[in-house]
Amino acid sequence: MIDRYTLPEMGNLWSEAYKLKTWLQVEIAVCEAQAELGYIPAEAVAEIKAKANFDPKRVLEIEAEVRHDVIAFLTNVNEYVGDAGRYIHLGLTSSDVLDTALALQLVASLDVILQRLEDLIQAIRNKAKEHRYTVMIGRSHGIHAEPITFGFKLAGWLAEVLRHQERLQTLRKTIAVGKISGAVGTYANIEPRVEAIACQKLGLKPDTASTQVISRDIHADYVQQLALVAASIERFAVEIRNLQKTDVLEVEEFFAKGQKGSSAMPHKRNPIRSERLTGMARLVRSHAGAALEDVALWHERDISHSSVERVVLPDACILTHFMLREITDLVTNLLVYPDNMQRNLNCYGGVVFSQKVLLALVDKGVSREEAYAIVQSNAHTAWNKPEGNFHDLITKDPRVTAKLTPTEIELCFDPQQHLRHLEQVYQRLGI
Repeated sequence: MIDRYTLPEMGNLWSEAYKLKTWLQVEIAVCEAQAELGYIPAEAVAEIKAKANFDPKRVLEIEAEVRHDVIAFLTNVNEYVGDAGRYIHLGLTSSDVLDTALALQLVASLDVILQRLEDLIQAIRNKAKEHRYTVMIGRSHGIHAEPITFGFKLAGWLAEVLRHQERLQTLRKTIAVGKISGAVGTYANIEPRVEAIACQKLGLKPDTASTQVISRDIHADYVQQLALVAASIERFAVEIRNLQKTDVLEVEEFFAKGQKGSSAMPHKRNPIRSERLTGMARLVRSHAGAALEDVALWHERDISHSSVERVVLPDACILTHFMLREITDLVTNLLVYPDNMQRNLNCYGGVVFSQKVLLALVDKGVSREEAYAIVQSNAHTAWNKPEGNFHDLITKDPRVTAKLTPTEIELCFDPQQHLRHLEQVYQRLGI
């Protein structure tokens, strides 16, 4: 289990200083590997490790002149190290450092995201337990369908988030890939053994067959997985927004003391956090498309992906992290109104129990077509009328009472008939 209290904030992982720190980690790991194999003096590596440092501002100053970020970085590091710096970056190409260091950033970011995902799992699980038996109406096409419980709705959310957890745990292994194979990936100036040792030191595995870069299908997979997480968060947020509508009002975002909903209308309590999450999901999805475009590089490499990744990768990670924190807090503090759920469930005299009446009539020997016509005519008579009462119409319809006893009719309107198998779902999820 990852210790959440030792994790850095997501923004720090994408700072200039942290990026350069990972570059230096890669360079030192390669030096150590080369020393272990006898290619460079061990004392030089000791000196490099003791003196190596960088100044982000100085790196930018040098880059403004040389127009190359890795050269600027190496120049600055050598200003600290001195003569032993000549052993740094031997046989490497820039992408060896950039791609391997990027893997370190992506793994660290995923660790933070996985912890926030665990927080969301616990929040949903707790809320589902709390409302395990809170009956409400299920809806299809936005229209009242049949009874469910709010806990069952949340069980669906929980199952979805658990799938994300499994996918991201697999993704962590997929993205933890480095390459120290030189220009065009042929190991012409550096041995595969150096790559193997350096990657092991960094907690990575060597890429199977890199070109000058690690193939971008891996990175596209990473962003697509984050986009999937964002899509699920959007689904939850949209559900909350719909259930918070004034004429529904079955749940509501927590409204803090002193909070205001509208500059013009003092009564307003708007689902602003859910709306914010909906918008952010659009951004993360758009980044998945950009990451897919990065897969098709020219020959063994070009840098058309680089400018995209400088925006897309940190943005996708930071957005996903923020969205997870927001939805977790939203779920934890969600206001739930069982009385309103009961009111909506009984709208038009329990018209949502129409299928139970249909099946009861069929069970008594009435043809499905005839039973459907009987029930539908009563349902449509009650539908959307202030005085409409499906239950009363059914109990007074001689076509129904000739087949069903009063007790059998009442049983059709018992919501518990719809919920008797939900325990199996809860048990699967450990709720």
